[in-house]
Amino acid sequence: MDLLPFAAVHAATVAGWPASAGEVALWCGRQEFPVSARTVADWQRDPDVRAHVLVEDGRAVAYGELWFDAEEDEVELARIIVAPDTRGTGRGRELVRALLARAVAAGYQDVFMRVHPDNDRALRCYRGAGFAPVAPGLAASWNEAQPVAYVWLQGARDGAGAP
Repeated sequence: MDLLPFAAVHAATVAGWPASAGEVALWCGRQEFPVSARTVADWQRDPDVRAHVLVEDGRAVAYGELWFDAEEDEVELARIIVAPDTRGTGRGRELVRALLARAVAAGYQDVFMRVHPDNDRALRCYRGAGFAPVAPGLAASWNEAQPVAYVWLQGARDGAGAP
């Protein structure tokens, strides 16, 4: 497995992974289905976003982004998705651990992610990768400006234990 920087050639592949409008909403909060390759490629225009793909035998099997916020000295993992035919094989957990390691290696100790409250499978994956819920008061304050009451998680500073 290799974690590689996202390239435009990956956009159509990643855009094709969600199988329904509901899955798109859980993945990236968008209402469009299907998601276009252009949408995925356009996400890369933000200078604070660093997208990656997990590649196995030359094929992208998972996608995720690091959203760097230098002002807050933190990183958010976002838009995590795994190819449908490899779900349930640990690829999501592997991707999340690798992204967390990249964030920590870049000098960021505070690494967070938000998860739709109905995305039980993702919550299990992220907890298995070393993420734990933030304090309820902090989650409530962050959710004030959000469209749903996300579950906010913080990554382990050492990539394996508690935050």
